[in-house]
Amino acid sequence: MNPQIVTLFALVVIFAGALVGMCLRSSLPKHHLSDESRDVMKLGIGLIGTMAAMVLGLLVASAKGSYDAQSAELIQMSANVMVLDRVLARYGPEANGIRESLRKAVLAFRDQTWSKSRRGASHFEPTSASTEFLYDQVQSLTPKDELQRTLQTQASSMAMSIKQTRSLMYEQATTSVSAPLLAVLVFWFTMIFIGWGLLAPPNRTLLVTMFVSALSVCGAIFLILEMYSPYRGWIQVSQAPLRAALAQLGQ
Repeated sequence: MNPQIVTLFALVVIFAGALVGMCLRSSLPKHHLSDESRDVMKLGIGLIGTMAAMVLGLLVASAKGSYDAQSAELIQMSANVMVLDRVLARYGPEANGIRESLRKAVLAFRDQTWSKSRRGASHFEPTSASTEFLYDQVQSLTPKDELQRTLQTQASSMAMSIKQTRSLMYEQATTSVSAPLLAVLVFWFTMIFIGWGLLAPPNRTLLVTMFVSALSVCGAIFLILEMYSPYRGWIQVSQAPLRAALAQLGQ
């Protein structure tokens, strides 16, 4: 789901709830807005507000956890790439072609994962032909002594670890916020704003307050959706670890 479209829709629905509440206030009989009725309404709004705040907080924490996991996996993969390159360098000139293949695979991963534009879709894949070929190249090495045999085993293990981390990143990237849960959250906040509209007479100050409040709630929803899409949008996982690894490759 597109974070901007969903956020804008939520903003319109929630703020419209406030306007509906204000319209209902002028059409309801006065005894419906007596002090006793207003007290019960405040209790109901408080109950819904508490539930909505708890769910919103849990969603923000879940999205932040997903974002941090993606960032940690990228750092881990970047470190594995550097270690694999150093192991291949120690193996000898026979592994120079594999080191070049490793660099090309990392460049291809970077170009596939991060879109050139913020709103463009990334082409994240669990595996690729380049990583499969890289592993096959490591396996095809012919060690001449015990040291090279040990280095080949280490290189094979690191290549497999990179493949596993990439698959894990792919699975993490496919997770998203539950649409029904998000719909219920927007419904709760809409009910809260309808109640607020019923409790107070309409004026410009109240309208501005309602709009700013709705905008703040929708800002949290926007952050949640953005952090569940860490390779596109406005809140992207930093490429710095991968760039640092690329700078070390081939040295």
